[in-house]
Amino acid sequence: MSDRVSMKVVDGIADVRLNRPDKRNALDPAMFAALVNTGEVLKSRDDVRVVVLSGEGASFCAGLDLSSMGALAGDSADQSDDRTADGAPSIMGTGGRITHLAQQSAWVWQEVPMPVIAALHGHALGGGIQIAMGADIRIAHPATKFSVRETYWGLIPDMTGTLTITRHVRPDVVKELVFTARIFDGIEAHELGLVTSLSEDPFASAMSMARDICAVSPDAVRGAKELINSRVNEDAAEQFAAERSVIQSLIGQHNQVESVTAYFEKRDPRFVNATIRRS
Repeated sequence: MSDRVSMKVVDGIADVRLNRPDKRNALDPAMFAALVNTGEVLKSRDDVRVVVLSGEGASFCAGLDLSSMGALAGDSADQSDDRTADGAPSIMGTGGRITHLAQQSAWVWQEVPMPVIAALHGHALGGGIQIAMGADIRIAHPATKFSVRETYWGLIPDMTGTLTITRHVRPDVVKELVFTARIFDGIEAHELGLVTSLSEDPFASAMSMARDICAVSPDAVRGAKELINSRVNEDAAEQFAAERSVIQSLIGQHNQVESVTAYFEKRDPRFVNATIRRS
């Protein structure tokens, strides 16, 4: 494993942790790659019954690293179609994947054959909430701060969230969360259906649930995940392609650059009228 993500397997449970606590496990190209690589390793681990996905330190994941945000205040000429919103190289086409690197860091948890339980605390913002939504089950501390944060930066959720979030929440509620980019707590996340259950100790609760899952047939559990996913994820490829198309139409445009520039200059953004027309 990379130093960005750690993994320890004991008694059939893979304890996988985002391991950048000094940055609240913020996402940079190395973190994206480490998450994807960890998932790929797990795909071949027949001895792993359950994955518990969590974050070291004070947060699960606070979203995109602010240094990457700074790059999004640059010239649109610096962006190209084979790079993600975080500036990392795309992995489209590798192994027949339907994702680019940032999308795959969230989607790989749907692809691994065993259940994935996310233990959430501190922050799950932007890319952090989308990675959490890639898990099969989410257990959160009530005080966890959530946000579908991308529009704050002039972007859209482009890490599979437009599929995974809308599978759990009414479309009008998803729109409100995305359009406002507001921060909400774990209690509301549970009420909305984004979180499976609440716990004062999400990691301990996730490990307890993992042990319960280990007590039943691993073949039956894997078969059940495959069947359920084949139904709910059947339109994933088309949706992820649409995410990539929209994000590329936004990056480098005036209003996207202004969103980031205003944040770093500590002033209100000065937007122009919408210039992008979509059918």
